[in-house]
Amino acid sequence: MAELKPLSKEAIPHAQERAERYRLLNEPLHAESIYLDILSADPGNHAATIGLVLSLTDQFRDGTSHGLEHAREQVRDLPSEYEQAYYSGIICERWGSAQLAKGVPGYAAVDWFREAMRSYETAEALSPPDNAEAILRWNACARIIERTGAVQPRPAAPGFESPAQGEMPLE
Repeated sequence: MAELKPLSKEAIPHAQERAERYRLLNEPLHAESIYLDILSADPGNHAATIGLVLSLTDQFRDGTSHGLEHAREQVRDLPSEYEQAYYSGIICERWGSAQLAKGVPGYAAVDWFREAMRSYETAEALSPPDNAEAILRWNACARIIERTGAVQPRPAAPGFESPAQGEMPLE
């Protein structure tokens, strides 16, 4: 691999704008690359960490699974418990949605949505009263599960990766 060129700290704001634009243009690989450059220049850059998580999860629908664990690693470095819970939910929800987009049966994705819902419940408990993001995402997951008709998760089987064990009632 060629040696990567470093990004100067002065170039970070413009690079951040470029990365956001690439995400909006549905070019998550380009966005991911820019966020990695930003984080190389400024390892604690909060906005770049969140952007990297989102650009990695944007790639799930393209069948890219390499970002699943990388996104989870980035979330562990977020400074607040709320953000850790909320973005963990985003990762699981987007992975579940990617499974549905691939045409897999709903029961194959339901555990991911349930795990997302658990994360959103944690985030909701940690959020201020005027922040309804976790509630809105939880409700979206519940509706997706209802639409797929897969209210009960399938039993664990060899080769099936479930994010967690346990049930979450949809009440």
